[in-house]
Amino acid sequence: MTPSQMIGLDRDWLAAHPLPQPGGDTDKNKRGRVLAAGGSRTVPGALLLTGEAAFRAGAGKVQLATPGAKRIGLLMPEAGVFDMPVNAAGELGTQAGALLAALLGKCDACLIGPGMGAEANGGDILDAVLAHLREDLALVLDAGMIPECGKDDAAVRAWQGRLILTPHPGEMAALMGCDEDDASPALAEKAAARFDATVVLKTSETWIAHPGAATLHYGGGGPGLATGGSGDVLAGIIVGLLARGAPPQVAAGWGVWLHGEAGKRLARRVGPLGFLGRELAAEVPGLMASV
Repeated sequence: MTPSQMIGLDRDWLAAHPLPQPGGDTDKNKRGRVLAAGGSRTVPGALLLTGEAAFRAGAGKVQLATPGAKRIGLLMPEAGVFDMPVNAAGELGTQAGALLAALLGKCDACLIGPGMGAEANGGDILDAVLAHLREDLALVLDAGMIPECGKDDAAVRAWQGRLILTPHPGEMAALMGCDEDDASPALAEKAAARFDATVVLKTSETWIAHPGAATLHYGGGGPGLATGGSGDVLAGIIVGLLARGAPPQVAAGWGVWLHGEAGKRLARRVGPLGFLGRELAAEVPGLMASV
């Protein structure tokens, strides 16, 4: 890839690609409805991070589908919750797919994956969701759900560009059937073309590949972002922006920038290492207003 084919993700790009803004007569449903699914017995609080991030990104309504949903609902009273079944490994089981599919009519953007491990029945869940196409529904796949896309290219492509994938190098390698060391902007572009999706490749830097568009590059928010829960927050920001009506590339670009700049702010105020993933979301509203 030559430098002319890559665009820096900065305030100028954000200003040229503004987020949709609600009117004065809006309500929580018009501001965007999020459905986020994930978590496990091992990582029971992942969707708390995701849900808060979606709210902080401006979504009006957030619904969380996760094991032990009652506890999550008590900790986040702003969200609706739905209890999901688990398999013998304590991960989301096959039956979760049908339950999620039944909830899709009540959301504008769906996120699946935060807090889910490799032993989840991800393929069955994805099959159930992919079978419920809707032209006004966007989908984000995160963590262990990402490699499942590679098992049925045609079903994934049927979402016609309304899909965002957020892999780190290991997940990208599993998705594309290559070595982790092969993860690169060029590979992200190849995946974007293969799946007709926006691909957010996360390393110390981030590349956002989108079919038919120049790849965006963000230099990174610092090593403090390499902490547990950070990716769950990023996914929540992105799905919140999608629910507001932002196109996939715009939602991904803004999400990556907001997440990275939140890390920079906390590094200055708290220290370069040691701030927590759950502290990131509170920085998002002020950062959005600053652009």
